[in-house]
Amino acid sequence: MSDGQVTIKLTSDEALVLSHWLEKLQMTDLSRVVDDQAVWAPIHRIAGTLDEALPGLFAPDYDQRLEAARQRLLRDE
Repeated sequence: MSDGQVTIKLTSDEALVLSHWLEKLQMTDLSRVVDDQAVWAPIHRIAGTLDEALPGLFAPDYDQRLEAARQRLLRDE
């Protein structure tokens, strides 16, 4: 197995909802939720990458955008 990078593609709705969930996860005591400390680094990296890719995270209508993204994802299941 090589040490190359892995690319994951998400829709903007998926990225927004996942970013929000990861933020909540990181605000908890990770050791209570994720028992393998080796997983913490990738969690933080994914969250940071999403934060950089989503300029709307600090928009005044963030809550409405997040809810709309959730509804679209649920509808498309």
